Amino acid sequence: MSDLQEKKHRVVREFFLTNIALNNKISVYLLIIVLMVAGMVSYNRMPKELFPEIVIPTVFVQTFYPGNPPVDMENLVTRPIEKELESIKGVKEINSTSSQDVSIILVEFNTNVDIKAALQDVKDGVDKIKSDLPNDLPQDPMVLDLDFTEFPIVYINLSGDYSLNELKKYAEYLEDEIEAFPEISKVDIKGLNEREIQINVDPHDMAAREISFYDIENAIGLENISMASGQVRQQDTRRSLRVIGEFKTMEDIRNIIVKHEGGDIVYLKDIADVVDAFADPKDFARLNKQPVVSLQVVKKGGENLISATDKIFKTLDQAKENGSLPAGLHITITNDQSDMIRKQLRELETV
Repeated sequence: MSDLQEKKHRVVREFFLTNIALNNKISVYLLIIVLMVAGMVSYNRMPKELFPEIVIPTVFVQTFYPGNPPVDMENLVTRPIEKELESIKGVKEINSTSSQDVSIILVEFNTNVDIKAALQDVKDGVDKIKSDLPNDLPQDPMVLDLDFTEFPIVYINLSGDYSLNELKKYAEYLEDEIEAFPEISKVDIKGLNEREIQINVDPHDMAAREISFYDIENAIGLENISMASGQVRQQDTRRSLRVIGEFKTMEDIRNIIVKHEGGDIVYLKDIADVVDAFADPKDFARLNKQPVVSLQVVKKGGENLISATDKIFKTLDQAKENGSLPAGLHITITNDQSDMIRKQLRELETV
């Protein structure tokens, strides 16, 4: 064999990365383990959503003006507000609806506009146009931002042989516990009516005692009040005094003196039936045709839905174990968004 052929036979081709890996096998193994652990941790902490997060800067303006037809709502409310909002920088489109007693305006901004800045700009614009709106509006126009990422991730339904007050107490307990989680934005309670103290007066007794509705209103307003009453000096310290006169019991309301004339005292209970009741319902919650109190849990945008629901279910189990919720209370979970995500993740992990 010639010298040239021997030199060609002895040529060894090397790749430096391969040589480094072969010469440092232990370091390579450790690096692989670190990458695997970091990948698993990142995978577990990664936010998991059923739908992609959509950010559309949209502001909602609603104005109530009872007793006015759509054409008057359009001319008196909708058009002046629209004209002012059109000059706001970054506005992409304005859509409005004028119907009986109400005007609704949707202001959509370009996607590069910050929603907080857009909300403030719309509020400033509405404030500028208030002087041109009717003076007898029952309330100022409401300006709210629409967040499409805040939707209920689970419904917790409470039912059983309990009064509405008891179900309200259990629902508010769960509301406080769940809203403490960093992943949760808010908890809306549906199916509950607002508490209302009803004063059902007898017109004949009022007329006989020469008492008007204004007398009753004035007496209640003056009795149910707390106010500052000056300061008291103790050595070198001044302490503020406050007189508390707010109602605590139903008897406090019933024993209000409505009229005191010539030694004749008329209490509220003498001319009215005072009842601790509930206001007319504004919403209803039903499950299997039965009334329930429902908690709609709304997650913050960008947070881990799986982690949030796991904490919620753990809280429910702990509340049952420690007696915060009675054993006879029926708790039903519906519209659980995490169920579909868990199934999709299992399919993804087994592929």
